[in-house]
Amino acid sequence: MDNNRQSEQSSQPAPSLPASARLPFNHCNLPAVILGSLTFQEHPVPLEIDGVRDFHQDLFATLAAFGRHADRAQRFQDYMTVNFLLDELDEAGLTPGRRRKSRVNANYLRMVRGWSFDSDGREGAVLKRWVESRFGLLARHHAGSLIDRNGDAYHHYVLQGTRGLYATNALEAQLDLLYTYCQYELAREHPHTLHIRLYRGINRIDEHEILETGVCGRHRVLLNNLNSFTSNRERADEFGDYILMAKVPLSKVFFYNRLLPGMLKGEDEYVVIGGAYEVCISTI
Repeated sequence: MDNNRQSEQSSQPAPSLPASARLPFNHCNLPAVILGSLTFQEHPVPLEIDGVRDFHQDLFATLAAFGRHADRAQRFQDYMTVNFLLDELDEAGLTPGRRRKSRVNANYLRMVRGWSFDSDGREGAVLKRWVESRFGLLARHHAGSLIDRNGDAYHHYVLQGTRGLYATNALEAQLDLLYTYCQYELAREHPHTLHIRLYRGINRIDEHEILETGVCGRHRVLLNNLNSFTSNRERADEFGDYILMAKVPLSKVFFYNRLLPGMLKGEDEYVVIGGAYEVCISTI
């Protein structure tokens, strides 16, 4: 009987998201093993960070009254400024006379703009650490492979992320609300839609961890926990010799260029939460 049980267990497919790529806990309505899986990619559901919508329900009630995206975006930015005292940092606890520029500007806008400039910089480390905390998906790359938790690259990543959060004004809470607002806008812009087709230029197929190779350029890959994509295939051509195309769940879009005016430099950039994905990789 024990042999039969062992045989049944060995015949079961391995999880699509390796245990080494996820945490056993997060601050989301689904565990990482589910939201990071191939099944979730195919059959996504809304993702919610614990308590954010309830705590900021007045904001979303107000946004519902605005018909234009631009008006909602302005209302959101005004709310962020007031709620997080972004223009009143002394009241937020910053010591007078010690206003280091990097700390004064360490807000949600600085983080996403820093990501667009260099996803392997300090702001990128903060965002990847935020994804780890909220969604339980471990970063796989940051200026080098992070698979070796004892390696220099991993220690540098942790140090950058820690320094980036130090003495900031509820920065992770700002990112929580940014993601939640992004999901609100996507639901209004794409009602009854679960996926968006996005592209990413790569120079080598092995830039991503290959879980399984299929036919006709189809691969199952493990993406970093946060990734830049574009909705414009021609734009993706500029960044590599191969094009990676993915059917991305809208619930895994953290933010995108048009969400707030002038937020990102790339007109069609989408920043996507990772995990296991089935993708199609083709040459240009």
